[in-house]
Amino acid sequence: MTAQDTAKLPTLSERLGKVLALDPAAPAVEFEQRWHTWGELAATADALAPQVRPGERVAVLLRNRPPQLGLLLGLLRHGACVVAVNPGRGVERVRADLESLAVGTVAGSAADLAAFAPHAPVRRFVSDDLGVVRVTGEGPPVGDGDLRPQTAVEMLTSGTTGPPKRVPLTYETFSLVLSGAKHYERNPDAGLRLRRGVVVVNAPLVHLGGLFRVLQCVNDGRAFCLLEKFRVDQWAEAVRRHRPSTVSLVPAALRMVLDADLDRDDLSSVRSVISGTAPLSPEDADAFQLRYGVPVLTSYAATEFGGGVAGWNLADHERYWTAKRGSVGRAHAGCELRVVDPETGAPLAPGERGLLEVRARQLGEQAGWTRTTDLARLDADGFLWILGRADQAIIRGGFKILPDDVRAALERDPRVRGASVVGLDDPRLGAVPVAAVEPRPGITVTAEELLADAAGVLARYELPARLLVVESLPRTPSGKVDLTAVRALFTQAP
Repeated sequence: MTAQDTAKLPTLSERLGKVLALDPAAPAVEFEQRWHTWGELAATADALAPQVRPGERVAVLLRNRPPQLGLLLGLLRHGACVVAVNPGRGVERVRADLESLAVGTVAGSAADLAAFAPHAPVRRFVSDDLGVVRVTGEGPPVGDGDLRPQTAVEMLTSGTTGPPKRVPLTYETFSLVLSGAKHYERNPDAGLRLRRGVVVVNAPLVHLGGLFRVLQCVNDGRAFCLLEKFRVDQWAEAVRRHRPSTVSLVPAALRMVLDADLDRDDLSSVRSVISGTAPLSPEDADAFQLRYGVPVLTSYAATEFGGGVAGWNLADHERYWTAKRGSVGRAHAGCELRVVDPETGAPLAPGERGLLEVRARQLGEQAGWTRTTDLARLDADGFLWILGRADQAIIRGGFKILPDDVRAALERDPRVRGASVVGLDDPRLGAVPVAAVEPRPGITVTAEELLADAAGVLARYELPARLLVVESLPRTPSGKVDLTAVRALFTQAP
């Protein structure tokens, strides 16, 4: 990378470089109870320096492992455009994804590159050890017109309602989101230094939640424990050892911790749990606090916004939770929320149900209102309730059914850990709801029993036409239920 290129680096890239250089011998990331230093992370970045130009698109097969973490941070350090690729989606889909991206360079482990690399000629950044990068192969030349100098990451959305799509997230967006997150910290000091404490990162790097958590740690100069996958025993052991004050759990993981019935002392250091990415029932939030003495702060985020736009903080939770339970909190600093009429787009009064629109400062000062497909309501105090997805509504013989209403009714059953409801085409009624249900550990229950109990809560037309009891619900890397995979359970089942 030339001196002219260095002068063009985004602010976030400069910050990452400065943090990596603060104390090369200090511990930075723990993986499988082995510490790696800031210097080892910097070594990967240094190895990439002569290989990439600012704005150059590089596809990275991201796993929660130190070598891939080094590739991610090293590329961002030098202003590249990281195209996040999930190697857990299966060989055919991943290879097809890489082919469609038309990138000249693919990065990852030797095993992943051998399994997934596209047939077209590409350059490979191979890293199986933190600090060591081998460059093999040669891709097509990168012209100035191929560069994306403003884009930090092309991130996959979760793909819960269909094929995932890529959203370009800029360096400016990440800088603004990281700056805004300081508003919620007890010590919002943004000075350049290494900080005490260790964060437990259990979300996948290929998902925005994991990526943001890592960038937040490095931006702040804070060490972290990286878990390859979420397992209750490993997570609990990491929490006991590192004693973080805040942890992040998607609803599926939170329910697993709740079902595990850990010793309350295991979570004695934790002051709050942040939970997002999917609906969490207020009953589960209350049960978690009752069991472990830790309040659950739900939030609302989307990849398109570069992170969270609404959520609870401890002060609001202490004051309002009883009256506002089930809400996902209030707008973050720099974000505005409104609910509009789906037909006219006119803003609705507090308490009225409509489509949520968001104006997020992290998308730039000139950002306008972005309409979501989330049905929502806002109250007079600014608290937001997500009521379902407009694009998932099921029209059964003229009756409108919201899958989240049916899901919530099924999940009220104490035998149910989680449920998912989707619509299937029906030649007579247009569409019908069907449900997959995951029982709690050790529980045996039949579809007939679950439907009989749900009949006491749901209208007759809302009852699932079919219900499958499954060992576990299929999920995306972010922990959300994969609705496409749930639908496939019924199209494949006899």
